[in-house]
Amino acid sequence: MTDHVMHAGSRVALRETTMVQRVLAVVTAVLLGVDAYVHLHDAAQYDQFRSSVMSEGTLFRIQGIVAIVVALAVLIWPGVITWIISLLVSGSAAVAVTLYTYVNVGQLGPIPNLYENTWHQPGKPFSAVAETIAALISIVGLVLAIRARRRATH
Repeated sequence: MTDHVMHAGSRVALRETTMVQRVLAVVTAVLLGVDAYVHLHDAAQYDQFRSSVMSEGTLFRIQGIVAIVVALAVLIWPGVITWIISLLVSGSAAVAVTLYTYVNVGQLGPIPNLYENTWHQPGKPFSAVAETIAALISIVGLVLAIRARRRATH
């Protein structure tokens, strides 16, 4: 096989990986959008639960804004760093909602006690599923981005 054919094959594989990453980025952005919507929509319901520093509603607003920023970043730059950030944001939200549904962790520093032992709050299950799927897709996107980076350097 000639160098030209090998390089053409690498370009096609890189283009396919890039296309898959773009699709994953769009899906992840939509899922992070669901996360943002639920947190921003429901934030006022949680303003009464607070520590001396912040309310749970404030934490919800922060999560919603961060989810929007990360969704845009993944759409614009679906690379290693943005996939890591997406994984951290979506994964931490999925872990938090699950943990605080089953375990009364209590207040952690400035973060109020987030314990809510029900899945019956409107939006909560939908958001949890979206966050979990976004975290799983972020892992796939990260693996593809790492592979694409390695191919590009070889």
